[in-house]
Amino acid sequence: MFAARGIAISFSVFVIVYCALSLAVCFFWRKVRVYCQKHPVRRVADLLFVLRMAPLATAVVITAAFTVPSFLLLEPRAIDEPLGGVPLVLGVCGALLAVFGVVNAGLAMRRVSRTISRWTSQSHPIERGAPVPVLRISLTLPPMTVAGIFHPKVLLSGAAEFVLTDGELHTALNHEVAHVRRQDNLKKLLLRCVVFPGMAALEAAWLEATEMAADDAAVSNAGEALDLAAALIKLSRLGPVEPPLELTAALVHAPVSSMNARVERLITWSDARRVPAQNHSPWLSVVVALTTVAICAVTYSQLLVRVHTATEWLVR
Repeated sequence: MFAARGIAISFSVFVIVYCALSLAVCFFWRKVRVYCQKHPVRRVADLLFVLRMAPLATAVVITAAFTVPSFLLLEPRAIDEPLGGVPLVLGVCGALLAVFGVVNAGLAMRRVSRTISRWTSQSHPIERGAPVPVLRISLTLPPMTVAGIFHPKVLLSGAAEFVLTDGELHTALNHEVAHVRRQDNLKKLLLRCVVFPGMAALEAAWLEATEMAADDAAVSNAGEALDLAAALIKLSRLGPVEPPLELTAALVHAPVSSMNARVERLITWSDARRVPAQNHSPWLSVVVALTTVAICAVTYSQLLVRVHTATEWLVR
């Protein structure tokens, strides 16, 4: 009974924190995005991803670092306390939420693996000087996409290779390599682990910002920006992959409005987008981390008592 009560309380706290923070993100992420419009699009993409993952990360930390220890250390084992209906229902919801996230991510990986295997069944490696393998596939669609998470590779259709000039193909490959360096396919997998109604708009905004960030990383001057814009236009005429394949980073994808915005940004490319972000001193991160650890160490016992009090109220 003690173990069952601890599991139910832990999942109850998890689902309460996760849902509360998810609601907050749903209501306020647009304001954060507007506030950050003057920052480089790479930072905007990173911030949107952090906002999307923050509810899960915070819920896991609070549950693992505070709820479970407070229950194990402060809950009497000899008391046969009945488990109320509220923590039982919340605990079941939390467990189902966790299981659904893992299963959703696993199914997405399985679907992608099967599709990529079919696409690459008759592929041939080509040498394009890219830091990741480039495979020529026999299909027309997708024209160019990055597949794989731990062993990424660029899939290039023969039709795309035919219609693009060397400069256009070079910048297009740079765009896909930027996705690899930013681990965007891994981020998409992590997004499959978090589920909550109303987050589709945030995820779409993150995807758009991610594509623009890869565009900026792929070019270093106005000529390359025009080459990438031309590549986007040419490959979009080959047709989009419908529906777009999960856990991949295609150079051309729906919606059309996003493609138009990317082309407009590239045509009006500015050297200001290539200004490197200011690098903060690593000592600042060390000081902040040590300060946080010190504060938690000093107040940890008090926090455990307060968390246990809150969970006792939840049980009653």
